[in-house]
Amino acid sequence: MSPNELGHVKFHKFRDLCMPGSPNNPLYKLLTNSKRSDGTPGLNPISGAHLSALNRVEQRLTQLCERAVELDAKILVDAEQTYFQPVIDYFANLLMSRYNKEKAHVFNTYQCYLKSTPSQLIYDADKAEVMGYKFGAKLVRGAYMEQERQRALDLNYEDPIYPDKAHTNSCYHNMVEILLKQIEMEKCEVMIASHNEFSIQYVVERMRQCEICPATGGIYFGQLLGMCDQVTYLLGAGGYSSYKYVPYGPIEAVLPYLSRRAYENKGMLKGSQKEIELLRGELKRRRWSVFRTA
Repeated sequence: MSPNELGHVKFHKFRDLCMPGSPNNPLYKLLTNSKRSDGTPGLNPISGAHLSALNRVEQRLTQLCERAVELDAKILVDAEQTYFQPVIDYFANLLMSRYNKEKAHVFNTYQCYLKSTPSQLIYDADKAEVMGYKFGAKLVRGAYMEQERQRALDLNYEDPIYPDKAHTNSCYHNMVEILLKQIEMEKCEVMIASHNEFSIQYVVERMRQCEICPATGGIYFGQLLGMCDQVTYLLGAGGYSSYKYVPYGPIEAVLPYLSRRAYENKGMLKGSQKEIELLRGELKRRRWSVFRTA
């Protein structure tokens, strides 16, 4: 493991070696073939079938990423609960190392309500710099607070979620600052996936202070279609790279996703009266515009 035989190894390389990988990987063989003296499985936390499934996942993700590169598109890998997230992080970073050589085609998602997010994001950004590829990061606040806290309570481990919204907001803006430094060195691209107007204003102001080009500076903004449309359109009118994302799929799969987004943004939804007033104002403007031209 130590290339210079001095007993030193880069942590990110050691961590990668801890993933099973292909059947030719020594760790794969150890996990699937290790036996105790009585013949029962030794180090066998997952089966060979599960490891094969992981390899199929990698093959499918590879096909998607290769197509994205052909189309000059971007793939944003979503985040899930902490007990699923390590394997998602592994694949996202693996794909970044392959397809983000010249520009960021693959982005991993970082949930800023998690206490572990600062160390995870810094680790991933450092790894990208060391290995020579562009870091792609999508910043969100998070949507699984109740599930995470209940599981921590049931299994008696520390709550992985920050105690309040103020800590989450602080984490979000601190991660923005870390990524801005990376962007200024052209080592990173970031998607600000937020419906929080204060955070969006914060990023826009910091972009102005850092003299980052709104259109080509590597910072993108994204909101769900039908939520904070006035923010998305205002960003677009100002020359910023702003996107509306549209969930699609079977109704039974899409509704739970939308309900999580609604819960995640329940504070924003309380301000929906503002959007209603804006819509009313626009309708009045268009109506009087029609009368004037008639």
